[in-house]
Amino acid sequence: MQRDRRAERSRSLGLAGALILAVLAAACATVAASGPVPFRVGAIFPLSGSTAPGSTDEYLGATLAAQMVNGAGGLAGHPISLDVRDVESQAQIPAAVSSLRADGVSVVIGAYSSQLSIPAAAAVSAAGMVYWETGAVADRVTGQGSPLVFRVGVNGAELGANSGKFMLQELVPRMGIPVDRIRVSFVTADDDYGHSVADATRAALEAGGMSIGGESIYNPYTPDWTPVMRALAAAKPDILVLSSHIQDGIAFRRAFLAAGLQVKVFMGTTMAQCDQDFGNVLGSAAVGVFASDRPQGNFNPNALDPQARALYDRFATLWRQRTGAATPDEEGIAGFSAAWVLFADILGRAGDDTVGKIAATARALDLPTGSLPNGGGVLFSTASGQLGQNTRAAAVVWQWQAPRHSVVVWPPAYATGEVSLTASAG
Repeated sequence: MQRDRRAERSRSLGLAGALILAVLAAACATVAASGPVPFRVGAIFPLSGSTAPGSTDEYLGATLAAQMVNGAGGLAGHPISLDVRDVESQAQIPAAVSSLRADGVSVVIGAYSSQLSIPAAAAVSAAGMVYWETGAVADRVTGQGSPLVFRVGVNGAELGANSGKFMLQELVPRMGIPVDRIRVSFVTADDDYGHSVADATRAALEAGGMSIGGESIYNPYTPDWTPVMRALAAAKPDILVLSSHIQDGIAFRRAFLAAGLQVKVFMGTTMAQCDQDFGNVLGSAAVGVFASDRPQGNFNPNALDPQARALYDRFATLWRQRTGAATPDEEGIAGFSAAWVLFADILGRAGDDTVGKIAATARALDLPTGSLPNGGGVLFSTASGQLGQNTRAAAVVWQWQAPRHSVVVWPPAYATGEVSLTASAG
């Protein structure tokens, strides 16, 4: 599964995605007009605006899952039809949810961005529909205690815990410093996404015997790096833990190097540092950076069981036909995996479209690790603070080891390369 290296992915795939969505919408309309009554699934995504490239890919993954299920006969002969709402801001969510409820949908997928997914999950479940998250990471999406909210992918706590476990097991033994003497500093975006990941990373490191030297919190939309760099220069950390979004993560890395700072380990705990745009924009300046992430098309295929590998290959073929890209990206795999579980494993088993039956079927689902095309499994938490969160979600750690070239280094089952501390972290 070699990864596509598109230097201008955001622009090109956004355009391709827009064309794809138009074709799929027309196809769904044709099916609804000429065939059996479709099974309508609501969808809330920011398909226009600044987040459109990533959200379009996630939505495309979901539509391909629907296409594959429909190609196999749909749900008891009824094709799945996605009833989509393009929502760019929180203010648009109430109207979108109200209209989907009026359309009679029982389950809604979405919504890519944590800033949209948190209120969308609350509004959809309050309206008596099941909410099914396809990509957002913030803990609060499944931390609101609703029995109608589910997420197949990782949350911030899992990404953070994965980062901490990786550093303790793989990096600390290579650093040659007693764990209780390692200096650690955090730099954290001030939003639910950043804090949920950073808090879990801190808890994992402290449980492993590390002492955290300090944390610089910044506004990810209008960051001021001067006080952050001043604090890091004074702390002289061995390990820097960054929890950011893509653009502010790129800006931070540039400011960090421009300030002449160096660390033994530069650990990105959010998906931002794994995004191809991070490597494309920074080039050699990205080399050495680690990042915790969801899998995309470059992990070791041996992490999948044979059925999941066959499913991934079918999906990847459709993705290539639709986009021209060699392999699906992270958002595409996340959207496909989450939607496939809903369509094939939940709706296909529920027997009817009632909200209670869908939610009960989801809570009873038990799929082992390696059975999904992203390498994960499914078992939804029943704990009040994580109700509906998948406890078998897949997460990996990457490292940029050459300009525009990264490898998966952990866990071993997913790895395509070895950890290198000789690569400069800056």
